[in-house]
Amino acid sequence: MDLQQRINEVNWADVTESMHTKGYAQIPNILSADECDALVSQYPADIYRKTIVMEHHGYGLGQYKYYSYPLPGVVQALRESVYPYIAPIANKWMEVLNIDKQFPGSLNELTELCHQHNQLRPTPLILKYNKGGYNAMHQDLYGEIYFPMQLVVCLNEPGKDYEGGEFVLVEQRPRMQSKAIVLNPRKGDMLLFTTNFRPVMGSKGYYRVNMKHGVSEVTNGERHTLGIIFHDAT
Repeated sequence: MDLQQRINEVNWADVTESMHTKGYAQIPNILSADECDALVSQYPADIYRKTIVMEHHGYGLGQYKYYSYPLPGVVQALRESVYPYIAPIANKWMEVLNIDKQFPGSLNELTELCHQHNQLRPTPLILKYNKGGYNAMHQDLYGEIYFPMQLVVCLNEPGKDYEGGEFVLVEQRPRMQSKAIVLNPRKGDMLLFTTNFRPVMGSKGYYRVNMKHGVSEVTNGERHTLGIIFHDAT
């Protein structure tokens, strides 16, 4: 199957349920090994608009690069094809939390909205961690217009290409201690997760729970990840 077929074959009802109940969903085998290897092999190429050395900004230890437009075909296809399946989830979240915001049904419409607010720069990125690398807990918000979900695809095989480097989510629950969620996706697996919050049903209706994400320390080897953020940046 090509990438579009793989995305269409995902059980999006299960993904929707997982996003509603957990704030994340893990989807196996979205990218093939060859597609993952091709993205990693492009890391030295001149197709990026900006390189960030994480330790220079207190973000962690590692490096990431934001792609320039036009995006590589696989990156563009992921961004365009996943978005229509998750926009209804985002809109439901806005509705139950009484937030006066609704997101358009297509990525093109979201991009146009971003550009109307002078958010013109693409946000998909590739991240690289060597031994000792990590990503501190954070949220990816780039401007007035931001879509509340994003995804990552693991481009290396844990236990073979690297050790450690687990994906970590922290749920900051009101009046309770925070909850950590540790995930270890395999090569080609996609993690879909909330950018900054999710709704939770309480005794008096829905309330907002904030979430952050990061990567634990890589103890050996080299780890690459593709990150897809759906809104553009200022």
